[in-house]
Amino acid sequence: MDKQGPEISVVVPVFDEQENLRPLYEQITQTLADGHSYEILFVDDGSQDGSFDVLAKLHKADAKVRVIRFRKNFGQTAALGAGFAHARGEIIVAMDADLQNDPADIPQMIAKLD
Repeated sequence: MDKQGPEISVVVPVFDEQENLRPLYEQITQTLADGHSYEILFVDDGSQDGSFDVLAKLHKADAKVRVIRFRKNFGQTAALGAGFAHARGEIIVAMDADLQNDPADIPQMIAKLD
């Protein structure tokens, strides 16, 4: 592992998910706070609902949160691509912002990789 980067990067493409962002952030941090080094990389794909404002506040409050902001909507594939390109972790986990993926599954996935 690169000593500069975290063990895990959680990449989350975001498009108009303002209401889900804080609960998702809390679930991810609760899941990974048990000793894994991690970052959460949110990619705002041109949201117009205030999602970026929520992300900016999360970033300001937590150095483990990073945010990429697209000037317009380019789609989930482009958002994931940007997230993967900027992720610093040894393991990259992609997760939807709509709360359909359970962050509690991340440790099980990592255990299978080990």
